[in-house]
Amino acid sequence: MHKLAQVFEGWSGYQTSLLHAVTPLTSEQLSWRPAIERRSVGELVRHIALGRVTWCARIPSPGVETVAARVPRWFTDGEGARHVFEESVPCDQAAMLAEWLTLSWQPIHRMLDDWAVDDLFQSYAHRFRGTDYSVSRQWTVWRIMSHDMHHGGQLAMMLAMLGVDAFELRALGGHIIEPQRAS
Repeated sequence: MHKLAQVFEGWSGYQTSLLHAVTPLTSEQLSWRPAIERRSVGELVRHIALGRVTWCARIPSPGVETVAARVPRWFTDGEGARHVFEESVPCDQAAMLAEWLTLSWQPIHRMLDDWAVDDLFQSYAHRFRGTDYSVSRQWTVWRIMSHDMHHGGQLAMMLAMLGVDAFELRALGGHIIEPQRAS
């Protein structure tokens, strides 16, 4: 039986690349936004981290309760789904954002270490836009990972616009885990 860590090898490297890109940012860089109606760099990083917490709580991922308890405020939408109230977490300090990226990675790391591929076929009920779904863990894990990559790409572009190097995230696409070397 294969553990998810084997299947999703490399995702932890993406997490590392996000942390390396965010940690040196100033409050001015975190406050920058490409347009008035778009998220700032800090808001985008916060969205990555707290989106993970929201979805990990739905599965639920191992250890997510500890992280969820650190969230200052949650809200429940009209269809009964819980969401982190993102604005309850500051987004203008790199150390705080790095902490939330690290916290939100904990249940993902536990999931990858604890679950096997067969665990992905379990499902939970979720209502969205008036439709009831039976959502598999597989769908949710892909949702979280694709969310990381989508917004991480936006972050890489925003940092490029600011003249911030962020080599791992930009030049390597966050893919810093090397494959096995040929003999």
